[in-house]
Amino acid sequence: MTENQTETLDPERQKQAREYAAVRRRFMLLDLALGSGLLILWLVTGWSAYLREWITSWTGSPWLAVAAYGGIFGGFFLLADLPLAYYTGYILPHRYGQSNQTLKGWITDLIKSTALAAVLGGLLLEVLYYLLRTAPDTWWIWTGAVVVLFSAVLANLAPVLIFPLFYDFEPLGEEHEELERALLSLAEQAGTEVRGVYKFDISRRTKSANAGLTGLGSSQRIIVGDNMLEEFTDQEIETVLAHELGHQVHHDILLGMAFQSVLNFGGLYLASLVLRWAAAAFNFQGVADLAALPLFGLVMGAFGLVTMPLSNTYSRWRERMADRYALQATGKGEAYASALTRLANQNLAEVDPDRWVKWLLLSHPPLKDRIALAESRTP
Repeated sequence: MTENQTETLDPERQKQAREYAAVRRRFMLLDLALGSGLLILWLVTGWSAYLREWITSWTGSPWLAVAAYGGIFGGFFLLADLPLAYYTGYILPHRYGQSNQTLKGWITDLIKSTALAAVLGGLLLEVLYYLLRTAPDTWWIWTGAVVVLFSAVLANLAPVLIFPLFYDFEPLGEEHEELERALLSLAEQAGTEVRGVYKFDISRRTKSANAGLTGLGSSQRIIVGDNMLEEFTDQEIETVLAHELGHQVHHDILLGMAFQSVLNFGGLYLASLVLRWAAAAFNFQGVADLAALPLFGLVMGAFGLVTMPLSNTYSRWRERMADRYALQATGKGEAYASALTRLANQNLAEVDPDRWVKWLLLSHPPLKDRIALAESRTP
């Protein structure tokens, strides 16, 4: 693409973007209501207690009991949510022209993500109930610490163990040699050591473009979607990656983990109070009763929903800082404004959502504000 080809906002695409965003919000609320309703149903009907009694009738191992309960409980929710997941994950993106994925590909990804969630979620569930059994008064402190450690390890291993399950990665190669040099220079300027620059085949799944910095420590690498390489100018890609490097300069990964950890500790402490109360009020067999797992899910889900505006306010603040860094590091305000505009057009992103949407749901400042900031730095 010609370097001087500046993108302009497509009014028709924005009309579609507003409609698409509104539809997805409605389905998000439906999914939230479905999940909450099913958790309540498991508690009030006694299904959870019946399942626990059945499992403990044939095994005396607490580890096996947790695995069996988690597998059945999780499987039920997977099947109950499957029609909605299929509609929002496959039908809706195709309807709005945002997906390139075949049905076979979507099913394959579903199987992979379900297996991954079963392994990782099962591991965390076993640790949670071990701590509930052995430290009933302080389990929430130890669980919070485990979640911090688990998140750090997962972030470090994701580029080499998890992402390759879903995408193919390869070095940029000679065709993009100049871009690679520019991105590596930006990384060096930011004091960030990376293992290389790779492109990945995101276009097999979506028309949306993406790029970023993945991993922690020695596993960090720059990744650029193949469709971004094809449809964005080199200068636009540089500004997008400079934004991501801004997070490194401002230590946003570590600070974000610390901020989220504080919220997690708050949610876990609240859950400890509720479980202790429920053990007496609903005749649970102590805080480590498997039958109380739906209640634990309800408490953590409600806490996450209530604190969502706070999390998103913090995130928008850090994103604004990264935008300013990108403009300072590259001096290419026009290219960054064009890149953000191109992302809005290609990704069908709403540039100016309602105020309540921004306050409650947006982890980034509205694209309208980000584009205006970039344009204000254009010579």
